Amino acid sequence: MIQKFIAVLGEKNVKENEPMSLHTTFRTGGCADLFLIVDTISALKNVLKICADEGIKHYLVGNGSNLLISDDGYKGVIIKLGKGFFDITVDSLNNSESVIKAGAGVLLSKVARVALDNSLAGFEFAAGIPGTVGGAIVMNAGAYGGEMKDVVKSVTVMDANGDIKTLSCDEMQFEYRNSIVKKEGLYVLETEFLLSRGNKNEIEDKMNELCAKRREKQPLEYPSAGSTFKRPEGYFAGKLIEDAGLRGYRCGGACVSDKHCGFVVNDNNATTADILAVINYVQETVYDKFGVKLEPEVKIL
Repeated sequence: MIQKFIAVLGEKNVKENEPMSLHTTFRTGGCADLFLIVDTISALKNVLKICADEGIKHYLVGNGSNLLISDDGYKGVIIKLGKGFFDITVDSLNNSESVIKAGAGVLLSKVARVALDNSLAGFEFAAGIPGTVGGAIVMNAGAYGGEMKDVVKSVTVMDANGDIKTLSCDEMQFEYRNSIVKKEGLYVLETEFLLSRGNKNEIEDKMNELCAKRREKQPLEYPSAGSTFKRPEGYFAGKLIEDAGLRGYRCGGACVSDKHCGFVVNDNNATTADILAVINYVQETVYDKFGVKLEPEVKIL
């Protein structure tokens, strides 16, 4: 099986027993049986076929910024998109709008920088989100009043059979932290963002303002996965956690952030088990006190 992957990807792109703590922003997680770096669409198609033929469990990761992997590791294949998914281009549609086309492996911060360089407005909210385009599309990532659905023109995806199609924004079925990609197990290849021409100085000021707000209010100095819980309808997760008296609550090397109670952070060599223990205790306590079920935003493998 390993030789089949090497034949498709080359030996340097097939790694055995790769520590997943190197590939998640929580900096925790055991080893993946196999870690594959896929540089082309055709290689991705072949890898998925091998996994299907061999009955191998697999999971595609982006920047690992919304991912929590067991201390026991991942018993299967982790796929990471490589250099063939890093392309980014800008096409002007008219005097007022342009399209940025970005591969699934491109960081959102890179898209934001390209938007700024081309005086394109609308992507400012995403400048500080530490994820890739692919990961952001899967979960309709958002911040400060903006979401991917607000700026997406189309998304090119591959299904489990290797068939490729391009979906419009409406066809993506974007919801709060959800999309058709997540629902149907599709793989994002490329996204077109439709942005409006704006004033470069104003765009930069907005990005700087939001990034400053992020630094001020979020515990960026510690490994985490951003907001740990989804926003419950009618409430704010951080406020519920604070009101439950859980600010600073700790288990091992993980704790509820003193700076923002919506964040569980790794502040002292935490294990995934530590983080999960904090998450579970927070969920139980908030439910007991307020009758509100907090659902993790972070994906747990």
